Amino acid sequence: MLRTITVGLDGSQESRAAAEWAAREAKVRGLPLKIVHVWEPVPEPMAQAPLLGAETQQHWTERIPREAAQGLRMRHPGVEVRTEQVSGNPADALAAEGKNAELLVLGSRGLGGIGGFLVGSAGLSAVAHADRPVVLVRALEVAADEHEADPAGVPSAATPFLPVVLGLDIEHPDETLIEFAFEAARHRATTLRVVHGWNPPPYYAYGTPADPALHEVLALGDAEALAEVLRPWRTKHPDVEVVEESHYGSAAVHVVDAAREASLVVVGRRLRRNPFGAHIGHVTHAVLHHSTAPVAVVPHG
Repeated sequence: MLRTITVGLDGSQESRAAAEWAAREAKVRGLPLKIVHVWEPVPEPMAQAPLLGAETQQHWTERIPREAAQGLRMRHPGVEVRTEQVSGNPADALAAEGKNAELLVLGSRGLGGIGGFLVGSAGLSAVAHADRPVVLVRALEVAADEHEADPAGVPSAATPFLPVVLGLDIEHPDETLIEFAFEAARHRATTLRVVHGWNPPPYYAYGTPADPALHEVLALGDAEALAEVLRPWRTKHPDVEVVEESHYGSAAVHVVDAAREASLVVVGRRLRRNPFGAHIGHVTHAVLHHSTAPVAVVPHG
């Protein structure tokens, strides 16, 4: 079955930015784009109110996705654009649509001058329950944001892509996550910047005087461990330039910092099939809320 780049569209500024990103990604990957509009049914008494009459419902369920598709076809020639309308809970419906997608793309409101995302409950729920990668795109994202500035320092979508950033846990490296990041960098013909945060084991960290020599030994060991994890992937993807960064301290802080100069940030989410439900993970949760670049969350075993 041919997969699609699927985007959730509700007419908001953030969802329109997500649709533009999804169209660009569809072109890069040579895949069709599928626009999904979720109509959440309202109680019958409200549905009969003047502001929620048949004309308004038709506007939201037909006109917005139709006009969005027309605009995307004009701005992204060569991309096949489809539309689909479904009803139900938005988070559940989008997660279900994402099962047959190469990527599920969702919009998220920006946090103004301090950057980052304001991720709504529907977005977080879709991220937490989707079986396929989910990309969150902030409202004001434009193509030029993902590229280097031109020689005059002017933002431009005609220059090379900024690096793809991968936040990697080397204690539990997952092939699905790493492969996704390498492919994302390959599609963009850009560098893959792999960021790992480390802290000394508890028996070093507590009750031990500061020892610069010991810190250096631990840092070197962690850098070597990161290089060992990536060695076979370098061989598999010789056309992708890889920059390895092993930093002392919080992984979330270092990944968010790297996001300032990234075209895409890739983080993982461990699939958990248990009675307590889905879990995003503290590093991924922090990156989702504070990254200034689009974030891809890749579920893995």
